[in-house]
Amino acid sequence: MHDITRRSLGLGAGALAAAGLLCRSAGAAIPAADAPPPALPLEKGASLRVLRPAKFVEPDEVIFRENTKRFADTTGVAVRVDFSGWEDLRPQTAVTANTGAGPDVVVGWTDDPHLYADKLLDLTDIAGYLGKKYGGWYPLAEKYGKKFGTDQWIALPFGASGGLAMYRESWMKEVGYDTFPTTLDPFLDMCRKMKKAGHPAGFSLGHAVGDANAYCHWLVWAHGGAMTDENGRVTINSKQTVEALKYGKALYETFIPGTNSWLDTGNNKALLAGEIGVTQNGVSLYYSAKNSQDPKIAAMAADMGHAYMPIGPAGVVTHGALAINAMAFKHSKYPNAAKAYLAYMMEAPQYDRWLTDSFGYWGQPLRAYEQSAVWSGDPKIRLYKETMEKCRWYAWPGAITEQSGAVMADYVMVDMVAAASTGDSTPEDAAKEAERRAKRYYRT
Repeated sequence: MHDITRRSLGLGAGALAAAGLLCRSAGAAIPAADAPPPALPLEKGASLRVLRPAKFVEPDEVIFRENTKRFADTTGVAVRVDFSGWEDLRPQTAVTANTGAGPDVVVGWTDDPHLYADKLLDLTDIAGYLGKKYGGWYPLAEKYGKKFGTDQWIALPFGASGGLAMYRESWMKEVGYDTFPTTLDPFLDMCRKMKKAGHPAGFSLGHAVGDANAYCHWLVWAHGGAMTDENGRVTINSKQTVEALKYGKALYETFIPGTNSWLDTGNNKALLAGEIGVTQNGVSLYYSAKNSQDPKIAAMAADMGHAYMPIGPAGVVTHGALAINAMAFKHSKYPNAAKAYLAYMMEAPQYDRWLTDSFGYWGQPLRAYEQSAVWSGDPKIRLYKETMEKCRWYAWPGAITEQSGAVMADYVMVDMVAAASTGDSTPEDAAKEAERRAKRYYRT
């Protein structure tokens, strides 16, 4: 056994100085305080298995693997990383949690650690260390990371993808809009005119972990609806929700056919193929266009714009954030190695390169990374800098609990919006069914 030193946590001489040190990596100056790392003596012969979501931008996986290799080379801990399809990650996490076997670390989705809180290692020591060193965690990161009602960290949010509106600027101007609409009525009008001009909208209504949840929660929240109130009482069957579903049905009439079966690649493919003119997505779609080897698609990047989705009767921007939330399981034979790995991956020499080279796809959970070089580069992505600062958690305004995680995993919100939008149910019946399904979980 040996101690994790400052050097083995990525805090060697090149990264250490007095308090107020600027750790330089990826061309950026990341403000970092001189916080003492927790003592984590590595277990003899330690090895780790890590499971995380598959990439949507190439550097996400490349840099993650390279950082993992640096950890292994520095500490002698062998680490195997597996990448799972987005829709497959939740069931694989459930198998790991329920069998007590499999990966030591899972970089899972948003609420998922709260489904298995009693099976996870306490990460309070490394979360406290990272928070002190890198300017503190955003409140949203604390919501995702801490067990409800306590200061115990059961997960370490690595970042979040924001679901901003993405649109073709020239097509928007073609129908008479010089700027993206900020309220609902002009937005619907613009989408109707774009469809008439041959540039329909396209928002996912399938079981897309990122895009469908982003769109459907925005729609309901914008009208003042929510799955529960602050006390966990199911409130989805409300006048506000019904109004949201009526608006969603009208907006659906401007969509390209097939959006009710889209997964997270559906709108990406449609926009890059020139089939739709407006959607909602993380930075990956713009990244794909900008870095395409096809000159026509690469040229399209200059015509792409990002904006907040329109504000509705709620009176405020109502965006959700899809977080990747790392958990380490108690069944691991090497708990110190698992925690050391997570801390290492979020240190500036590793994390800032991953953030920057991935084009800010997983927006930072720690405030110091606001100074990352990625946010002073391409102006088209700067709104994504605010993902974890301004977005809501998906259980908003209620607590993130086992119940909220189950409702998310069962796509209750998404199925409600899809049923009302496609006409499979009336808005009133869709809201009642969502209430029934949600209460099944909240009663337990």
